[in-house]
Amino acid sequence: MIETAIGVAVAASCIIITIFLTRNFGPEWAWINRKLIHFSIVPAAVMFYHGIIPREIFSPAAALFGVVQLATHIKHSELGWYQLTHNYGEVFFAFSASAIVFFLPRGYATALLLVMAISDGVTGIVRHFYFKRNGFHVKLKKHWTGSLAYLVTAIVIAFIFLDGDAIRKVIWAAVLMLAEYQPWVDDNLAVPLVGGLMFPLY
Repeated sequence: MIETAIGVAVAASCIIITIFLTRNFGPEWAWINRKLIHFSIVPAAVMFYHGIIPREIFSPAAALFGVVQLATHIKHSELGWYQLTHNYGEVFFAFSASAIVFFLPRGYATALLLVMAISDGVTGIVRHFYFKRNGFHVKLKKHWTGSLAYLVTAIVIAFIFLDGDAIRKVIWAAVLMLAEYQPWVDDNLAVPLVGGLMFPLY
């Protein structure tokens, strides 16, 4: 119980501190701030994987975080340094993390969580600086440079956390990369949904 309490405190602190530190960057960096907040769940995912934070705590906590963020949208009082009006990506992220942990086995759930946190975060940052360097409008644009970064990091995660042969792990990463890149469904919903459907293969 003590180990779990400490783990929950550390994981929650990483997320909360990141949220408030990114406030210093301001709304013009909202897209980067969102990705840094994605990264901040990595300690929670790792502690979940090692059994320090059980799913009975992780899943409701992620759902509660989603509710709190949804409330700011409903009240039109978004935290402007990382929340975007009419964009519910961070809400979908929290609810998806809750569902992944609740419904999927620990190892597979961890792989999906880390792809959502690390691969998506790296992707957004790479795309941001590519467009910024080339003088293009950054907001919400996707580009092959970010997708390549997504694919590489997702393959690394797959090799660490997934069972199966190398070809299936690469395919898993590539399919998730395509789910992130497609323009029709928010990637914070598409990636966990597609990843969940692929679970029987792994």
